[in-house]
Amino acid sequence: MATNLDVPWGIAFLSDGSALIAERDSGAVKHLSSGGVVNQVGGVSGVAARGEGGLLGVATSGQTVFAYLTTGQDNRVVQMRFDGSALTGQSPILTGIPAGSIHDGGRIAFGPDGKLYVATGETGNPALAQDRSSLGGKILRVNRDGSVPSDNPDPTSPVWSFGHRNIQGLAWDSAGRLWATEYGANSWDELNLIQPGGNYGWPMAEGRADTPGLIDPVIQWSTDEASPSGLAYFGGSLWVAALRGQRLFQIPVGADGSLGEPAALFVGQYGRLRTVVAAPDGTLWFSTSNRDGRGSPRDGDDRILQFRS
Repeated sequence: MATNLDVPWGIAFLSDGSALIAERDSGAVKHLSSGGVVNQVGGVSGVAARGEGGLLGVATSGQTVFAYLTTGQDNRVVQMRFDGSALTGQSPILTGIPAGSIHDGGRIAFGPDGKLYVATGETGNPALAQDRSSLGGKILRVNRDGSVPSDNPDPTSPVWSFGHRNIQGLAWDSAGRLWATEYGANSWDELNLIQPGGNYGWPMAEGRADTPGLIDPVIQWSTDEASPSGLAYFGGSLWVAALRGQRLFQIPVGADGSLGEPAALFVGQYGRLRTVVAAPDGTLWFSTSNRDGRGSPRDGDDRILQFRS
């Protein structure tokens, strides 16, 4: 679908089926038309790209564009307008998310309830994941203007779930269940079913621990086969883009929420895979991340690929 991109991290679709692409290190936002033409339509101001931080997730609601970025002081979510040719009117809606050179989270997505969900990391400071007063190591849930929904677990806090190390994938299945991918440290990467107010265990647990009060992952992988980043629901399955594992996982979802055995596709074929999204035209898009400082760039990288099941 597109080539020669600079670490495409976020992909969000517009009502006409075209897409906006956020580049992590450059801070640029590019528009991929339904005809396959790529144009830069602006950039997000204040991006301080370092390590795993930079311009990360994007989400759209009509012509309003939301972006998650690393600044010199924090990670934050801003909103802008897209008039069809340029981004304008950037303003912050959620600030004060801890930032660092690692574990910045960054995925944002609108849920079936119309709320904006924000995945954050603990910036390499594991204690933040269990600190309810910190926005790091959490999934956050806010209204479009950044205010806290009255039906959050704590109506004074955006925290939806906690005890996370570093989440970069959020997706809802056809029954409205929220799933999230999470990076492990040395042993186990995770796919979690998210419950409001749930404690997912980091740093007390990595992978399945069977510890009272902590929620175990539904699926766990060894860190060398996964490093799961993006997550999408498409065609009755969850799809996971794996960085270190250099593959795309397909995981069938049963009507009761049970998961089938993950199948690995394209192993090593395209290198590191960062983001996967269900496109309005009934296809699946996924992006490479070979120019992120940890990959081996190939001719044409980074690219966005289209998959038809």
